[in-house]
Amino acid sequence: MAYITKRQAKDGTTTYQVRWIEGGGRTGEGQSEKFGDEDSAKTFKTLVNAHGQHWPPGWVRGKGFVEESTDPDDVPLLPYCHRYVDRLTGIDERTREDYRREVDRHLSLIQHTQRSGLVVPATIVNLTDDDVQDWVRLQEKGEKSPDDPETWLRRPAHPKSIRNRHGLLWCIVQAAVDAELRTSNCCRKTKMPRVDDGTDEEMCFLERDEYARIRAELPDNDSARDLADWLVGTGMRWGEATALQVRDVRGLNSSTPTVSVQRAWKKAPKGSGKSYFLGPPKTKKARRVLGLSASQVDMLRRLTSGQRPEAFIFRTVLGNAWLHPNYYNRKWLPAVNRAVEKGLPRRPRLHDLRHTHVAWLIAANIPLPAIQVRLGHESIQTTVDRYGHLVRELDAEISAAVEAAMSVPEQRDGLRVVQGG
Repeated sequence: MAYITKRQAKDGTTTYQVRWIEGGGRTGEGQSEKFGDEDSAKTFKTLVNAHGQHWPPGWVRGKGFVEESTDPDDVPLLPYCHRYVDRLTGIDERTREDYRREVDRHLSLIQHTQRSGLVVPATIVNLTDDDVQDWVRLQEKGEKSPDDPETWLRRPAHPKSIRNRHGLLWCIVQAAVDAELRTSNCCRKTKMPRVDDGTDEEMCFLERDEYARIRAELPDNDSARDLADWLVGTGMRWGEATALQVRDVRGLNSSTPTVSVQRAWKKAPKGSGKSYFLGPPKTKKARRVLGLSASQVDMLRRLTSGQRPEAFIFRTVLGNAWLHPNYYNRKWLPAVNRAVEKGLPRRPRLHDLRHTHVAWLIAANIPLPAIQVRLGHESIQTTVDRYGHLVRELDAEISAAVEAAMSVPEQRDGLRVVQGG
């Protein structure tokens, strides 16, 4: 085992030397390291013992823990993140601005901890698994003021927000791997907080009678009620439904009437002079065609009659497309408040109409792949992660199938063997 010897120099200074036999055997070579204080010597002694009487990995004699040589092309993490975001293609400028904000506000918190425990600025090369995990934990726990424990310097982030930021970092680090700056992606093994750890439901699913109570409070002298019916009846995103135009409707007089999702409202970049603009849907698979029910056909006939091809289907009394703040504050929120006063047990958001649509489909045993296509999800994993827990109606069928399989008689050597007997 390693031990410490104390030595007094002629000038009065004291040194502490950690001594041990390499490998701990009788034939090993004697090793030693010198320190100017006893605490450092004790810490190093513990490390030597923990590593089987060997030098701790990364320790250089007389220097301590030394980081691996830096790649000549290495750059600080923050400038690399900005470079990645600026070079992205296939996104609108508002999305690019959102990414830049995430980098400046949240990815800028990432730091690198050296083997010695020294915390230094992170670079795209020195970033480690532990650095990413520390960053996730910082967001999850939040940070309080050291001067006032009741004041938050940074409030705990929602697990979904942490996952989104981690996803952006993952893509940035992967770009460094692809550019051969790194050999692996340090975001792969990060343990993420569970999205369902909170006590508040992230999604609200309305029963049919609950939606009917809200619907009854919406005015029927404009398209406000029609728009709510459309959102809950199609599962469309708000930006998709309110961007629908007369020319997107096909075959109202045929046996296969459809509506095509070709565009959606996007937030305009700051300084552009406008709040929203029409752009492509959220993803490639969000560009889709939906079949229509009989009641939806009747609604579209009424709303599109005599209108120009470019006219919006869901319009205000002035003929303009609905803006989310106007509809929410003037129509939806008052209707929900009135319904709550009359006994409605929930306060759904507008986006919860999309979640409610899915819940109704799952209750009718519509398979998740079909729901994925209808919602325009890029991946079936998104559909499963978000709504898979609602698939309960098949439990009885699954249980019956398992019971039948477990009770099938076995056949052995021509003899019939009954299980459980």
